[in-house]
Amino acid sequence: MAKQLIVVRHGKSDQGTHGMSDFERTLNHRGNKNAHEMAERISHKGIVPEQIVSSPAVRALSTARHFSDVLKFSYSDIQLEPTIYEANTTALLKVINQLNNDFERIAIFGHNPGFTELVNYLADAKIYNLPTAGVVVIDFPFDDWSLVSQHTGSLFLFDSPKGQED
Repeated sequence: MAKQLIVVRHGKSDQGTHGMSDFERTLNHRGNKNAHEMAERISHKGIVPEQIVSSPAVRALSTARHFSDVLKFSYSDIQLEPTIYEANTTALLKVINQLNNDFERIAIFGHNPGFTELVNYLADAKIYNLPTAGVVVIDFPFDDWSLVSQHTGSLFLFDSPKGQED
């Protein structure tokens, strides 16, 4: 069975209050609304991950929880992966290559610029910017996450709250 990776950038976040770290930034009203809406969209397309892996940063985890609500996942089943936060393509690829092969479809939640660079690296997707709450689905023709590498995937879906042109 082939693998399918769902890459989700966190929803729109507040810039944070004085003294708040980047890590602690929360989703704003639009970010919460868009995250829920995008989860509904992929659910209606029948694209339901078997596992959810998220950056532990508040805005990414909050986005993952919106998807969990819609997709009927328990929050406790969300796997936190600290290396996703502020990760570049090399670090993200290492995370993907170590994903559990028991799962065919996995969603990862995180941040730019790493996520835009990642989808272009994996699928040669030519996406200028993965917008907040944007979702990219990439298909891979093999059954082992460790085989995922540069241009081995094909873009299956690119969607965002405003559509592809955001």
